[in-house]
Amino acid sequence: MISVALAAYKGERYIAEQLDSILSQLGPADEVVVSDDLPGGETEQIVRGIAKTDPRVRYVEGPGQGVIRNFNFAIGETRGDRIFLADQDDVWLPDKVKRCMAAMDNGALLVLHDAKVVDAELAVKEPSFFQLHGTRTGYLANVVRNSYMGCCMAFRSELKQYILPIPDRVPMHDQYIGLLAEKHGTVELIQEPLLLYRQHGDNVTGHPTSTRDKLRWRADILRLTLTN
Repeated sequence: MISVALAAYKGERYIAEQLDSILSQLGPADEVVVSDDLPGGETEQIVRGIAKTDPRVRYVEGPGQGVIRNFNFAIGETRGDRIFLADQDDVWLPDKVKRCMAAMDNGALLVLHDAKVVDAELAVKEPSFFQLHGTRTGYLANVVRNSYMGCCMAFRSELKQYILPIPDRVPMHDQYIGLLAEKHGTVELIQEPLLLYRQHGDNVTGHPTSTRDKLRWRADILRLTLTN
């Protein structure tokens, strides 16, 4: 069974398109858990409307404590043995699920695939996120410079025992998950872009950080992953 953990916050502009691209690749027994960090708005209306006609979509109210806590909650709600992470504003390309499942079936604990960086209208800005950011595997390499991007990740459910609950001091949930996968199993990179990674003015992003903060975060995530 495949579970998709989608963390939403004011996602009404793109979430219907994203859900359509996801659901078209899932089987009848699979699920999409949408954890909405701002219930009561248009996002809830859209997702509940889709769920009425497609029981694979499950709407849950998020904790309302930011993106990391929201993903933590969404992952905890999943019931499948293969878990995909999803943002609310991207578009899955047609072979994403098939390619990631094949890699996990061959033994990968976690899969990370390439993506095309696009604008709000899906025009391609960069053909390869991997090339743009020098993506690579390796525990220490990804402590120093993170390659893991949640929307391009899928992992086997046994990784949940190591990642949940995600500690409060973790700066990025996707880096934390990726590092623990490096520690406890095999990570496979898929060089083919399997996602349109939409960048626009409403993306949920962090605030600018100082060099001191970045060094502290690296020390925190190194300590937290080494002890888990």
